[in-house]
Amino acid sequence: MIIDTHVHIGKSLDFDLKPEDVIYSMQKYDISFSLVSNIEGAEFDHLGNPIPAELQKSQNEIFKETLDFAARYPERIGVLPWLKIASETPDDEFVRLIEENRALVYGLKLHPFHSRTAPDDPKMEPIYELAERFSLPVVSHTGGCEEARSVRLYNAAKAHPYIDFVMVHMDLGTDNSEAIDLLGKADNLYGDTTWVPVRSTLRAANRWGSGRVMFGSDNPIDGRDTYLHNRTGDRSLYQEYFYELRAVMNPWAYDNIMYRNAARIFGIKLL
Repeated sequence: MIIDTHVHIGKSLDFDLKPEDVIYSMQKYDISFSLVSNIEGAEFDHLGNPIPAELQKSQNEIFKETLDFAARYPERIGVLPWLKIASETPDDEFVRLIEENRALVYGLKLHPFHSRTAPDDPKMEPIYELAERFSLPVVSHTGGCEEARSVRLYNAAKAHPYIDFVMVHMDLGTDNSEAIDLLGKADNLYGDTTWVPVRSTLRAANRWGSGRVMFGSDNPIDGRDTYLHNRTGDRSLYQEYFYELRAVMNPWAYDNIMYRNAARIFGIKLL
């Protein structure tokens, strides 16, 4: 079994990630369950420039679109609503959407890089109050700018010990050392494998145990066959997770990373 904790839909910047490609890839590559957020919540581009307001959708609108997708595949798709943390706060409608669709909502998604707002910013408190109220983990991109450093998420985790936090990428574009160090400093802090080399995942698991890291991919960022190859046609990093990692870990530890940790943290029922 494989649970992918980091999957996207939506059309924003230079990405066009289609729901049908998510389902295609899950079926082809035997992914049992995916947690999905909508990239149309991005507020800043890759260079840190604000995306024009006329090209953005509201937080509630993209939440509804993600819910619509999950409602068609409730046994395969869960929702991580993308929060526009620079420009919006959860309003009454957002709360109502969680209440009415709690069975489809598995956590809250932050993207400090595309929002240029750090997880430890005081303005985040209403979001963490919501996470605690509904027992929702908080999943956050890490890496690429000061606001998105893993230590900023660690600070939020230490300040909110009753919420589970996941460091997506474990500091994208680095050797992952800082993020791996932080895993051992907060019991409610976890990492995911999205674009993380297998050697870094092994370092984290060997140091802190296999219960601290979970599988994620950014599927279908490189197209409907992201699990197989990247945009240039080279073998995908995730093939190493499917095969090479399995070969060098004991089966229990491997299953922890590939699905069991995600099922526990997000409350996903195993079929």
